[in-house]
Amino acid sequence: MGSPQQSRSALILYGSETGNAQEVAEELGALTERLRFGTHVCELNQSSPEALLSYTLTIFVVSTTGQGDLPANARTFWKSLLLKRLPATYLKGVNFSSFGLGDSSYPKFNWAARKLYKRLLQLGANDIYPAGEADQQHPEGLEGTVIPWMTDFRKNLLDRHPLPTGQHPIPDDVQLPPKWILRPNEGEPYSAAEKQPVAEKSAALLHLEHDTRPLPNTLSATLVENRRVTPPKHWQDVRHICLTVPESVSYVPGDMIAITPKSVPADVQTLIDLMGWNEQADRLISLVPTGNIPAPPPIPNLDSYPKLTLRMLLTDYLDLKAIPRRSFFSTIAHYTNDSMHRERLLEFTNPDYLDELWDYTTRPRRSILEVLHEFDSVKIPWQHAVSVLPVMRARQFSIASGGERKRTPGGDTQFELLVAIVKYQTVIKRIREGVCTKYLSVLQPGSTLRVQLQRGGLNSSVQQLTGATVLIGPGTGVAPLRSMLWEKAALVKAYREQNPGVEPPIGPTILLYGGRNRTADFFFQEDWEELRGLVQLQVLTAFSRDQQQKVYVQDTIRQHFGLFFRLLHDIEGSVYICGSSGHMPQAVREALIETFQHGSTSGHPFNRAEAEEYLIGMEKSGRYKQETW
Repeated sequence: MGSPQQSRSALILYGSETGNAQEVAEELGALTERLRFGTHVCELNQSSPEALLSYTLTIFVVSTTGQGDLPANARTFWKSLLLKRLPATYLKGVNFSSFGLGDSSYPKFNWAARKLYKRLLQLGANDIYPAGEADQQHPEGLEGTVIPWMTDFRKNLLDRHPLPTGQHPIPDDVQLPPKWILRPNEGEPYSAAEKQPVAEKSAALLHLEHDTRPLPNTLSATLVENRRVTPPKHWQDVRHICLTVPESVSYVPGDMIAITPKSVPADVQTLIDLMGWNEQADRLISLVPTGNIPAPPPIPNLDSYPKLTLRMLLTDYLDLKAIPRRSFFSTIAHYTNDSMHRERLLEFTNPDYLDELWDYTTRPRRSILEVLHEFDSVKIPWQHAVSVLPVMRARQFSIASGGERKRTPGGDTQFELLVAIVKYQTVIKRIREGVCTKYLSVLQPGSTLRVQLQRGGLNSSVQQLTGATVLIGPGTGVAPLRSMLWEKAALVKAYREQNPGVEPPIGPTILLYGGRNRTADFFFQEDWEELRGLVQLQVLTAFSRDQQQKVYVQDTIRQHFGLFFRLLHDIEGSVYICGSSGHMPQAVREALIETFQHGSTSGHPFNRAEAEEYLIGMEKSGRYKQETW
């Protein structure tokens, strides 16, 4: 059965794009640990199919990205399962269960977890518990599906693997020891660089910031433009952000730039005051493992960070403004002596009170910092900060540049972004600001950022780029579509240079753009004028507030059934839908199905079933793609 098996061991493997699947995997890690399984949690790429044989059971937690793809940190593992020579008994003896995270506004909902599940069965693995699926669109968010599944899974696991007589699960009110803790460095007690007062630091932040964090797989980018493109009185502050890197880096339409923000110094000081950490805040510290079972460090490369202090750690690596998950409440309940506070915190961890957890955290977007303010009896030991507070996640932004816009005149690689600064009032009348967009909003040109170039899921072939295309992108969803259009213009230009006097075989493009007001948020309008002269481009718009009756992109499709039918059916074009997930992609899909029912001029209209079938055929052949967030 492979290497010697621990009598009771669990391997939890995750494929995570934005951190949600990793958090679920860590919660499952705690669950199996409480059932006294020797537990190891890591990303899929850090493991191998052969390793699964050494564990009593393996749990896979996988989110879906792009057009039904596995996340980048799971693809190596996935490829190793696809080798043709693997026999049907390759994973015989492996007991597993799986949980997928997806968004039902995508056609390929939870595709990655389903593909993985199917392949594991083909290779002889044994499914010990029905697969779970979480949906971002669930009224109670991911927790709405994760928690009931985990609760039932725990019961099932105890039945399958009962504990020896006299042994019991570790109760929820007993704290699991942290796998990593902070400890003071002997020797030099203070970091001189950190003796600068907070007020001065805040002022300095408004000018230039240089990010020196050793973040893995990143490029050092210089901010060259951070310009507001909506009028000052408009409800939304949207920025055109331009970054350059000296390296020659190639990217394609649909690719993304991931930016890891920092915490605001004032928030960091608030937490230090709340927790009583002032004495330790500016002393040098290290992160050290505590146990025998090796656990991957929660923050990679931290050992190469020069002269780390608690304040730096909180500023550069930990997210104080995240919306807390259920596990956060169960952890901080151990750090209060106030019985009423403790009881209330534990209530939020009870699966029967899921709606209360949702109403307290996600609905009003209440942050960790606010929770600690309200439960002010909670005092987390500074040594445990890394195991209690979530690590700051990178946020992804679609790249808006393509073609000749990918390079500066000086030859640097250029990334253009269209970023909506998140700021709104919640149901409890508090102002909420996005952690990353707030960080970006104050940066001045000349600042440097550590950024990660990530491959997107649009995967357009040259054939698709040069063929007929329908591009649908309301608001900032237009960013990756602009990248495609500039890429298309570059292909046209290259063809003309190689074939003088010959008209390039380029299909027509419709750009369908939606916003509130033509005068306020018609992004990249000048580009569309310029591109009209380079590619065969027709721009249709839907500005919802410019007339009495609201008009959205799906309404504009209905006004032009014949045009969309010709492009998508008669000349077999491709459609790309980008923007916010939720209602928009579904509404567009419905309008396209109606297009195939009503758009034909040949006198042979499709019925509803045929129209749906045609659209599904487009999805299967990669002619219908969606990138929403």
